[in-house]
Amino acid sequence: MSEKSCSFHNEKELRYGQVESVSAGYSAPCEKDDSALLAFRGIPISELKNYSVLRALTTEANGWAPGVVSTEVLRAQEEWEAVDNIQPETGSQARSDQPGQLISFSEALQHFQTVDLSSFKKRIQPTIRRTGLAALRHCLFGPPKLHRGLREERDLVLTIAQCGLDSQDPVHGRVLQTIYKKLTGSKFDCALHGDHWEDLGFQGANPATDLRGAGFLALLHLLYLVMDSKTLLMAQEIFRLSHHHIQQFPFCLMSVNITRIAIQALREECLSRECNRQQKVISVVNSFYAATFLHLAHVWRMQQKTIMDSGFVLKDLEVLAKKSPRRLLKTLESYLAGVSKGQASLLGAQKCCGPQAPHSKDLTFTGVCDLLPHSSEGTWLS
Repeated sequence: MSEKSCSFHNEKELRYGQVESVSAGYSAPCEKDDSALLAFRGIPISELKNYSVLRALTTEANGWAPGVVSTEVLRAQEEWEAVDNIQPETGSQARSDQPGQLISFSEALQHFQTVDLSSFKKRIQPTIRRTGLAALRHCLFGPPKLHRGLREERDLVLTIAQCGLDSQDPVHGRVLQTIYKKLTGSKFDCALHGDHWEDLGFQGANPATDLRGAGFLALLHLLYLVMDSKTLLMAQEIFRLSHHHIQQFPFCLMSVNITRIAIQALREECLSRECNRQQKVISVVNSFYAATFLHLAHVWRMQQKTIMDSGFVLKDLEVLAKKSPRRLLKTLESYLAGVSKGQASLLGAQKCCGPQAPHSKDLTFTGVCDLLPHSSEGTWLS
């Protein structure tokens, strides 16, 4: 074999991704032919396609052409051609180890402000219908009516409470994922159905089944609680209390019941005075929800309540919340002011650990919907 037959036209990679074509200007000995391939060893295998190395190996170069193109080379060529066509999984089938983006309360609310909710709005009853003496008493001694300019915002709140959870809606899914991550500290997404939701205090593997009487508003309230920097610590403390080895209760299910109380207080115009004062509805309802949840957690801890007391606690809580909403809001303000200074703690030094308690799904929980009405004015939710 002549030395000229061993000459080789090669490509070498520059430091910043450029490729310089170099022609060998001399004839190398045949026994050093392997050294001509050293220029390719520094090229990442994923870049072979970009630098057309595979094509160079199978086409004419410096007058040299292979007699036969092997099937292995063609198969490799096809595989690298397909590299750019590989797309990450999306939608409900996405891998759980690909974390999604958290969603804020304002972004989720904006979603409901822009979509068509006309079919849900037809179902709402903005205020409680009263007749006879009840109507007269409310007119003379009841709270003021909501200002006309705030009624559209009130109706939006009640309309969202009519919307269910749609697992096919990306925004709904992001709301669930955000709640899960903020409460558990997980950095990764989880399945929208599964036993892990029971750990958060839902009764089953599908959170949608526990939203009766509160709809998606219940999830928005949870989202507000965990995404507002001022209430996140409170949410985490209540969540830890809900896992106490004796005083355990289903956190999310309890939250849904408090949302129901907030809905009823809004419909009975118990929040109208505060809404008129602040010229807002949504923020007042959010704060009222948080204040009511805070009061429940305080009573639950200080009075050593257990899951068997849930019905009575919620009944007393609803009466107090409707009668003195301003008092609850003031308590929330004081608590959050203490949290910002590092002085407030719902649980204090109490340890929320110990022998494993029965799972919440095995315990009897009495919610607002399970309580019997105590008057003919429709105070209790159905």
